[in-house]
Amino acid sequence: MTLHDIYLLSPELSLAAIAMALILLDLVVSRKSLLAAFGALGLIVPVILSVILWIDLDNSSVSQMQGIFGTLVVDKFSLFFKFLLSIAAALVILMSAGYVQRIRNFQGEFYGLVLLSTSGMMLLASATELISIYVALELTALPSAALAAFLRDGKSAESGMKFLILSAISSGVILYGMVYIYGFTGTTSLEGIASQIERLISYGVLDPQAAFGDNKALLFGVILLIAGFGFKISSVPFQFWAPDVYEGAPTPITAFLSVASKAAGFAVILRLFYISFPFEAFSENWAAIFAILSIVSMTFGNLVAIRQNNIKRMLAYSTIAHAGYVMVGLAAFAARAQSGSMDAGPSAVLFYLGGYVATNLLVFGAVIAVSNKIDSDEIDDYAGMARRAPLIAAAMAFAMISLTGIPPTIGFMSKVYLFGAAVNANLEWLAVAGMVNSVISAYYYLRVVKVMYLRDPAEDKPVVADAATGVALTATAAATFIFGVYPTPLIDLARSAVSVLGV
Repeated sequence: MTLHDIYLLSPELSLAAIAMALILLDLVVSRKSLLAAFGALGLIVPVILSVILWIDLDNSSVSQMQGIFGTLVVDKFSLFFKFLLSIAAALVILMSAGYVQRIRNFQGEFYGLVLLSTSGMMLLASATELISIYVALELTALPSAALAAFLRDGKSAESGMKFLILSAISSGVILYGMVYIYGFTGTTSLEGIASQIERLISYGVLDPQAAFGDNKALLFGVILLIAGFGFKISSVPFQFWAPDVYEGAPTPITAFLSVASKAAGFAVILRLFYISFPFEAFSENWAAIFAILSIVSMTFGNLVAIRQNNIKRMLAYSTIAHAGYVMVGLAAFAARAQSGSMDAGPSAVLFYLGGYVATNLLVFGAVIAVSNKIDSDEIDDYAGMARRAPLIAAAMAFAMISLTGIPPTIGFMSKVYLFGAAVNANLEWLAVAGMVNSVISAYYYLRVVKVMYLRDPAEDKPVVADAATGVALTATAAATFIFGVYPTPLIDLARSAVSVLGV
């Protein structure tokens, strides 16, 4: 490894170093509240290093910098996700400050595992080769499984075990798909796969008019990859782990999995499919698969969420529905030739993920603040919360409005941009399905608002969030509102990031 490689990996390496320092700090400090502050402030380091890399790219004549024998790339696409994941991890750590009193003796390990999992997600966004993608996936999944079981009670242990086993199965499916792709193309490089497929098309080995070149090995490999990554983003029919894991895991980890894990999953899907299979004959095929998964995921997630009485399970099905919404942007790549803006689909995905991170962390921050006091995740126990905790209830209501897609929130703007990309790609039916599902989702999102504002509380004891959670709630509420009113900076950042994908 050269100094240049270390420079390119500096955000991930700094994050791993901060995680180790946190664990060591836990051994020598008696005020455990310092650990959350150290972890949250420590995330400024990878953000600064990512900014330096971004400036370096702006000042150079190249759009990306490669390292570690071509297995890693630093470009504006990967840096966008490094920013997003760093912010998400910092907010989760802040929200955990009061919650971790339940695991007082293991706070250092808790925060350290969050940072290590985040470093794996960052690496995943930069990986440009199948083996490095797989290694980054495991670096992401193993700490997450440990975090899901961190409470060490029955539900949490079940949550961690389910996540570990099903994550291992999905990783095996991904690896099996990679083997088929490698066996057919003879390379693990994403750009090399695209070059080899182009060469085989020119030689007549692959039929550009047939699905996946009329090659069963290539078809099987791509389907296995979609199935494996479908688990990571919790899309139907690979979503069965999400409700149980979300319910049993510590609530901050549920928040972490719902935003950071999903963002990293879509990052690798975008890079893998847009770079390895960009040809019209192939992109139409895999985009059609994502279109089907999109409508099934959003419909299933919204309909099942209606029947949930536990707010964490309800939000689990909500994330399944939102995975369906995001896949609208993936499907919009199919008809890019007919679109006036060829980057509309992928840039809409990045913009939507940015808005989703802010909104979902806002709602989970409110859930953490309330559950810490009432020790319940049942929706009925939120009755009268507008009287007991007016600011927390207002934050949660605003988050629910944004998740529904009602202005003036970033949830509304992101859906407008996303569904607009589908219309530009001649996928009007998919945009209509998304809008209908948004209306359906209003039932269970606004049900929570109704319970908080229209029902009488069981008791009048006030519910107050701790200072760190209050900071996180304020930051996410501000982002949800500001980017809902003025989304241009985030949209421009997303467009700049996806330009390196060649769209």
